[in-house]
Parts: sequence; structure tokens; C-alpha cells
Amino acid sequence: MAAGETIGMVGLVTGGASGLGRATAERLVQQGASALIVDLPTSNGQSVAQALGERCVFAPADVTSEADVKGALALAREKFGRLDVAVNCAGIAVAIKTYNSKKDAPHSLEDFQRVINVNIAGTFNVIRLSAGEMGRNSPDADGHRGVIVNTASVAAFEGQVGQAAYSASKGGIVGMTLPIARDLAPMGIRVVTIAPGLFATPLLAGLPEKVQTFLARQVPFPSRLGRPAEYAHLVQCIVENPMLNGEVVRLDGAIRMQP
Repeated sequence: MAAGETIGMVGLVTGGASGLGRATAERLVQQGASALIVDLPTSNGQSVAQALGERCVFAPADVTSEADVKGALALAREKFGRLDVAVNCAGIAVAIKTYNSKKDAPHSLEDFQRVINVNIAGTFNVIRLSAGEMGRNSPDADGHRGVIVNTASVAAFEGQVGQAAYSASKGGIVGMTLPIARDLAPMGIRVVTIAPGLFATPLLAGLPEKVQTFLARQVPFPSRLGRPAEYAHLVQCIVENPMLNGEVVRLDGAIRMQP
């Protein structure tokens, strides 16, 4: 893969069956790339891949499973012969206060650990294994072999009430961006993280329309929810610009979340 080119590259997208991940897989295919959608077996990943055509395949996998992710990478190699880009969109969230005084109940440790495991360990699992696959690529003139894009959140910086687990997990992704970029620099692999604000994903789509309208008004400009296609566009920009590395990019319409 030559940085600056999108046509002919191969991208793996976790959480690719919906939301930000689906939009990313769609854009990759639209721009002449091939896409491997990685999502849970219970997702509609197969139908999404079929709709995107022959340059898109589905790999049912749990990102926290080494065997599952290795299987997805093997499928990428089998179908497309290489891997140039890995985009980590898979993630989960809970909304629970650290301690509920009305119910005299602390935050479930199991719930906290589950969010940390999926969002941090799952992201790292995909990064570490994808790096090995990208390392097989022949470098371009700059020594570039691939790029990894992770998904954090503005909650990493301005977590709201009930977001202790989610904010901690996204803060972990922010925190490991630079050291992993440094780790992988000798291999010619870049690492960049996107921190989206309020986006029109299935998570927000499930909220009442009044709530969605209220949230949209919190965004300074443009005063609306972000569109998954805008996230996907930034992924493409990161892939095409070889000097973007070790950075966290906020994509949030200038919002700063309040308590």
C-alpha cells in the first residue's frame, strides 16, 4: 500500500455491521478498496457485506478472542491477499453511576470489567494481530506498510454522569495511541485515533426524538448529530495522509460535554 492511495487497498473494519463501522466499510468499497467486515455472529454483517458486493466479505468474530481475530485476518489474506488498514469501531457502553445512594448499590464490577475488556483489550487485540499481517506488506518509498485507526470518544475527556466505565475505556484507547505508534514506527505502520462527539449511530437512534433534538442542539456548529459518513470520510483522510500518526483527532463540531 502506498500512502495517499485508496484504490486497491484492503481494510478490516470491526463493528462493521452498523453505525460508524458500516459507514467506513461502505466508503472503502466506494473508493475502490476491499473491505472485511468483522462483527459478532449475531450481527447482520453477512447481509451488509453482500449488499456491498464482491469486494466485501464478512468475518463473524468477537474482538476479544485471539482465535476469532486470527481467523478474520486469515480470511482477509485468503480473499484479498493482504491487509493495509485496520479500523476499530467495535465497542460497548453502559450507563451506571459509581454508587447509587438511592438503591444503596455500587456499580457492578462485572459490567465495568466487560466494557474495559471489549473496548480496550478488544481494540488492542485487533491492533497487535493486524500489525503482524501488515508487516508482510512491501513498503512504499517512505517505508509505509499500513495504518491502524481506533475509535475513542469525547467521553475520554469529558465523561458525563454514569460514564465511568465508558470514559475509562475510551481514555485507555487515547492513552495507548502514541506508545503503539512508536512501537510500530519501525515497521512502517501508523496509528491514529478518532474521538467522535455525538453521532447518529444505532445507540443514539434508539433514544426518543426529543432527546436526539436536545443533544443535537448541544453541538456548537454544525448544530446537529454527526453523520457516520463523516467519520468514514475522516478515516479515508487519515489513510491518505502519511504524516498523520500518533494523534487523537476530535470529530465533534466543537462540543465540550457538560456534567
